[in-house]
Amino acid sequence: MAASAGAPCAVSFSQPHAHLKQLSLGFSRSISSSASKFVSFPFNFSLRAVDNTKEFKSPGITPIAKARGGPGHMDIDLTLSPRVNAVQPSKTLAIIDQATALLKAGVPVISLAIGEPDFDTPSVIADAGFNAIREGYTRYTPNAGTVELRTAICQRLKEENGISYTPDQILVSNGAKQSIFQAVLVVCSPGDEVIIPTPCWVSYPEMARLAEATPVIVPTSISENFLMDHKLLDAALTEKSRLLILCSPSNPSGSVYPKKLLEEIAKTVAKHPRLLVLSDETYKHITYAPATHTSFASLPGMWERTLTVNGFSKAFAMTGWRLGYLSGPGHFVSACAKIQSQLTSGASSVAQKAAFAALSMGNAGGETIATMVKAFRERRDFLVKSFGELEGVKISEPQGAFHIFIDFSCYYGAEVEGFGVINGSESLCHYLLDSARVVLVPGVAFGDDTCVRISYAASLETLREAFGRIKKALVALRPAATV
Repeated sequence: MAASAGAPCAVSFSQPHAHLKQLSLGFSRSISSSASKFVSFPFNFSLRAVDNTKEFKSPGITPIAKARGGPGHMDIDLTLSPRVNAVQPSKTLAIIDQATALLKAGVPVISLAIGEPDFDTPSVIADAGFNAIREGYTRYTPNAGTVELRTAICQRLKEENGISYTPDQILVSNGAKQSIFQAVLVVCSPGDEVIIPTPCWVSYPEMARLAEATPVIVPTSISENFLMDHKLLDAALTEKSRLLILCSPSNPSGSVYPKKLLEEIAKTVAKHPRLLVLSDETYKHITYAPATHTSFASLPGMWERTLTVNGFSKAFAMTGWRLGYLSGPGHFVSACAKIQSQLTSGASSVAQKAAFAALSMGNAGGETIATMVKAFRERRDFLVKSFGELEGVKISEPQGAFHIFIDFSCYYGAEVEGFGVINGSESLCHYLLDSARVVLVPGVAFGDDTCVRISYAASLETLREAFGRIKKALVALRPAATV
């Protein structure tokens, strides 16, 4: 279903307008290095904090903190690294904390916030994990993952994407999130720019900041199904552009990039020698029209430029197993493996055995996963139809994943007695938690304050109950304007 007409989405990330903005880290510093030195001290000594504020000054950061205690106290510098101060805290924590408190108090709260399947891990996968433990397969594996699993991944990528990889071009990690972060660290240098279409997964901009790169936000519109216009991409690129992050199917919108648009994006990428693409395909097996899904790495001339991330969590209902993988040119994959060797080393041996069993279930997970996808499609259809009947609400029908990103901005400006004014997605979510006892995620967390993300990784019965509560709460509001 095409999205209803409307103005382009507002982009948050502390930016007031929906146009291209570069998000700087808000600080500068100089970096120096020196050889390690060993210094001996007399027994009765005192450490004095060094004044390091001459080269680094930033509002809100106390340069020196002192800890004292006991005889012969020490003055200790307790400041944090600037990269920590650059990272924004999660905007969803307050509402999640509030929901948790209600649940502990026995209040019947429905959570549609968490993005994980409500299905159990398929028995063939679980049994493989049990067997691994029984057979003593509980020791370290190679850092990059077992050859058995990496070979199976290569075979799967060949079957599904038509791309030939070798095991040394695969890195198995503790979840797709680790794979993504390691790729960002390997590719980006301080001052580089990371291009991110929004709405986007909350961690992309923060990963860029941790790599001391600058997130550059390219807004998308609900009227265009949250798909990035290749012309806007072209306008955003500079000589500092280093990485473009594409997520298809998307979290939070469920949008899937069609092949024709990916080809246009590839033409733009090809004009910039420094630009690489991080293709997040974590949800690729949860696609309602599988023929529409195209791996970016399979496009002509893009394989050498693309690092692709996949995971077992979403499609195989293995979120707690924590396993994902990166595929790409050996040069980049080896660099990611180097970081992983110092960070976590290899992933769980038991999880890798389970993942190998998952890949043996047939193309796209076989009938078991097809049953899950069918259930997700039914839930999506229910929410699209139900919310589509509410006046003023805008919807872009998801083509994959299990999230729907709905524009509720027509309710902004409404004043609720005993609550206050609803002035954005956060306050709307708090209102719905208070009055409907339903937990949703505010769109501002994803870079679009006009919308709210609803996860339909819950039973149809639960979704019906949640919608009824939400509708009742919204009817009680008086929309500031009908769009």
